[in-house]
Amino acid sequence: MATVGLTTSLPALSQSSGVLNLYSARHYQTDEALYADFTKQTGIKINRIEADDNALYERLRSEGKNSSADVILMVDAARLWRAEIDGLFQPVKSKVLETRIPKNLRSNDAGQGSQWFGFSTRARVIVYNKATVKASDVDTYEKLADPVNKGKVCTRSGSHPYMLSLIGAMYERSGEAATEAWAKGMVANMARAPKGGDTDQIKGVASGECGVALTNSYYLARLMRSDKPADQQVVSKIGLIWPNQASSGAHMNVAGGAVAKNAPNKAAAIKFLEYLASDSAQQYFADGNNEWPAVKSVKTNNPALNKWGSFKEENISIAAIGKNQIYAQKILDRVSYK
Repeated sequence: MATVGLTTSLPALSQSSGVLNLYSARHYQTDEALYADFTKQTGIKINRIEADDNALYERLRSEGKNSSADVILMVDAARLWRAEIDGLFQPVKSKVLETRIPKNLRSNDAGQGSQWFGFSTRARVIVYNKATVKASDVDTYEKLADPVNKGKVCTRSGSHPYMLSLIGAMYERSGEAATEAWAKGMVANMARAPKGGDTDQIKGVASGECGVALTNSYYLARLMRSDKPADQQVVSKIGLIWPNQASSGAHMNVAGGAVAKNAPNKAAAIKFLEYLASDSAQQYFADGNNEWPAVKSVKTNNPALNKWGSFKEENISIAAIGKNQIYAQKILDRVSYK
C-alpha cells in the first residue's frame, strides 16, 4: 500500500475490481492497520494518495472525469460539504451505511442516497490553565467571549475548518447576530493573534501564554497517552471543560468518507465505506486515533476516552454545520478574526 505525496509525479492508478484508489486527508499511522485489515478481509489492494483536504479537493477538481479516485476521506464537515456542493462525490445507497451511521452524521439524502458519511467523531473542547483561570469562567463557548477572559484566549486561525465548523454550529443554534457578537468578543479577548495547530494551543495554555483555548479532543488524548515526560507535564497544568453541558452540549465534528464522482471501482468503493462502518474498523478509529466511533454500539478500549466517560453532545446535523461555513466566514471577515 504505497503512500504518494501530491507534490510528486504520480503513476497511473490501477482500475480493476481488485483495487481501490484512495485519496485520504487522514495522516495517522494507526490507519495502516485499518487498510491492511480491509485488504485481508476482501483481497482488494489499496493504492493510497495522502495530502491535506485542500490539496485533495484541488486535485479532484483538476482531474475531473479523468480522476482515478474511488474513495475520498476528509476530516471536517466544512470540507466534506464543500466537496459535495462542487460535485466531487456521488450518492450512495447502502442498507449497511444507512443502518449503522446515524442520520445526523451523514449528508442529506434527496432520495438517491447520501453523498458522504461520518465514520468517527471528535469534540471541540476547552482547555484552561488551572493556576490562572476559574473553570466556571470558561465552561461554555459563549463565556470565552466575556470580558472576564480579556487577554486570555488563544485559538488557531478562525478560517481553519475546525473553527468554521464550530462557528457554523453556533450560527445554526443561535443565529447570525449572536454568533457575530461572540466572534467580536473572541477577537477582543485574544492573548495573541491566532496561530498554530490545536496542540500548540494546549501547550500555550500549559506555558501560561494563554489562559484558555479550544482544541479537538483527540489532540489532548494524544498527550494524555504519551509516555514523554514533557507531554505529561503539559497535561498536569491544564484543566479540561466539556462545554455547554447545561445547555446545547459539546460541539461535535466528523471525519468522513465518500465515493468519488467518477470512481472507476465503484463497487469496491462502496464496500470500503461499508467496511469503515464495521465494528472492527470503528474500533481502529477509537483506539488508534482517539476518536469516538460513529456507530454508537461499538465499545472502545481507549484509556483516554474511557477516562473521560460520557458527556452531553450537541445535536445538530453535520450537514447543516458544513453548509453554514459560508456564513461563518463572512462573520469572521466582518470582525477581523484572522
